[in-house]
Amino acid sequence: MKIGILSDSHGRVDRISTAIELLMDNGAELLLHLGDIIDCESIDAMSGHPSRIVLGNCDWDEAGLRRHADRTGVVCDHPIGRLDVDGRTLAFTHGHRNELMEVALADRVDWLLHGHTHEVRDERIDGTRVINPGALQRASRYTVGLLNTADDTLAILELPKSAANLRRSSRSRS
Repeated sequence: MKIGILSDSHGRVDRISTAIELLMDNGAELLLHLGDIIDCESIDAMSGHPSRIVLGNCDWDEAGLRRHADRTGVVCDHPIGRLDVDGRTLAFTHGHRNELMEVALADRVDWLLHGHTHEVRDERIDGTRVINPGALQRASRYTVGLLNTADDTLAILELPKSAANLRRSSRSRS
C-alpha cells in the first residue's frame, strides 16, 4: 500500500490541497494527516479521499474537529492510530506526547509516523522505522511523505515553490 503522509499544515488549506494532489498523482491509496490541522476547511480538503487524522497540540477545538471529521468521512484516530498493513503494524500520532511514541516503540511497531517538529525524519529505532514527513507550514521547505509498505520505501516530496505563497484559510491560526 502507498500511504501519503502530511503533517503540520496549520490551516494552510491551499497547501493541503496541493499536497494531496501531489500524493495522489504519485499513487497514494490512503492519506494520513499527523496533526496541527487547525480548522474544518483543512479536513474538508481531505474528504473524498481515504483519509485518517490525529490531532496535534495546536488543534484546540478537538471536539469540533472530531465531529467535523466524522461528518465528512475522515477517520479521526486521535491521539494515536494503528493500522495493520501488508501484515505489518503502522502507528501514527502527532508527536507532542512522548508517552505515545514510547508505547509504540515498546510495542515494536514496524512504522511509527509523527509530525510536530516540522523536520523530516527517517530513522530506525530497534527495528521500528520512525518517519516524520516534514511540514506544510513553518518550515524551510514544505514536504510530505509517500510510504510504500510493500517494499518499505519512503519518498519525501517537496511542494512546488509556487505553493509557498498560497493564502491561508480564513479561520486558521498559526
